[in-house]
Amino acid sequence: MTLRYPRPLRPGDRVAVTSPSSGVDKELRARLDVAVRTVEARGYDVVVGACMDGSGHVSAPAADRAAELTAMLTDPDIRAVVPPWSGETAIDLIPLLDWDRLRAAEPTWLVGYSDLSTLLTPLTLLTGTATLHGNNLMDTPYAVPDGLLSWLDVVALPRGAGFTQTPPGRHRSSGWDDYRAHPEVDTWTLDTPGTWTRLDGEGDVDVEGRLVGGCVETLSHVVGSPYGDVSAFARTHAPEALLVYVEAAEADAFAVCRALHGMRLAGFFDAANAVLVGRTSAPGRPSLSQHEAVLDALGPLGVPIVADVECGHVPPYMPLVNGARARVVRTATRQELTQTLD
Repeated sequence: MTLRYPRPLRPGDRVAVTSPSSGVDKELRARLDVAVRTVEARGYDVVVGACMDGSGHVSAPAADRAAELTAMLTDPDIRAVVPPWSGETAIDLIPLLDWDRLRAAEPTWLVGYSDLSTLLTPLTLLTGTATLHGNNLMDTPYAVPDGLLSWLDVVALPRGAGFTQTPPGRHRSSGWDDYRAHPEVDTWTLDTPGTWTRLDGEGDVDVEGRLVGGCVETLSHVVGSPYGDVSAFARTHAPEALLVYVEAAEADAFAVCRALHGMRLAGFFDAANAVLVGRTSAPGRPSLSQHEAVLDALGPLGVPIVADVECGHVPPYMPLVNGARARVVRTATRQELTQTLD
């Protein structure tokens, strides 16, 4: 079966905003307005949905969030759907989404990361529709460092296009900008040098496969269910193999180790030619670092494991397209990830 790619966005197209997980507190609405204007500056028409309340950990009852997300993804006038950010319990939407309508509809870009992995990855696995694991709406005003793209750049690419991203060599060591005090902030504080790390051994890496993956803390609860059957997706869409990526938000090394072991036992990595691991600021433990946790769980795979990739919760962000054909190269002089939308 052929992967389904949304058509590229063009000026005048509509981008919809909804909160499938957490909404936006009133004190942060100024930042939301700045982010919406950033998207509008690209020539897009932005519509904001009803599920946006930020007073609790979810923006609305699960049925309402599922209905709004399904409606947006199946509306032919909406070409991309992006949340303000993620949250904690997007998993409650999975059984409520209208999967038959989503399969039948013309593909629409769904963008996000973290808790949104709980929806992005199943959408790709169950419908064959490419989804975009990338920075969310509230991050969109930041200037993109050299070597990387914004999600706005990716959704404008035509089917068959390829693009290459390289690590910028710097990242943020800790903390977040205060959107209440500075809603207009548009420059990342990248105060720490660092680049990709091979965890499983020495030598060059040059590997291809179709991308699939997401956030360990949230996606691990879907793996092993009908909504997280990566092996079936690989058989149908990627007989040549997968390039799997994972990233941890805040769980300590013990929790990450357990989750990755469970994902491996459930077959999440069976078709992987290599594993990319996002850079994390989550804590290690005295006897187990985050890198050691990954190696403990995934070392038995016997494939290259490349860590500190810009696909996690540490800024800046490297957008990854679930379903795209990809090639990762890491040598002494070259580090790059090329994705092709075919």
